[in-house]
Amino acid sequence: MENTLQDIKQTVVIEAPIQKVWDQVSTSEGIEAWFMPNDFQAVVGHEFHLQSPFGPSPCKVTEVDPPNGLTFTWDTEGWFVSFILKELGEKTEFTLIHGGWKQADELVGKANEKASVIRERMSGGWVGIIEDLRKAVES
Repeated sequence: MENTLQDIKQTVVIEAPIQKVWDQVSTSEGIEAWFMPNDFQAVVGHEFHLQSPFGPSPCKVTEVDPPNGLTFTWDTEGWFVSFILKELGEKTEFTLIHGGWKQADELVGKANEKASVIRERMSGGWVGIIEDLRKAVES
């Protein structure tokens, strides 16, 4: 398993209090404003879908710790996504972790491409998505 891809981890400081950021990342409407349409609820065990470019992706909430973070499984590839919030006075440090990656040369079903290619594409994609989150919260 030494060829398993590393988690994507990205951190940004948002110029807003932690509760405002939490409201943006822990509600269906908030998530849709910066990520994807969904039927998310911040309830452990809640099954929901993200409307991805490849069609609906089944997800399940696995952890909720208001206002510090939440985790959910994403799609059928074994992925998980965590949002971790840390209060910095009137600012918030937001960290995204996208993990559960397989071996670099293993195919990702829906995209029919190697996991290494998908991980690289998603890592770059998350940069823009997190910037959209920052803009949504700071506006």
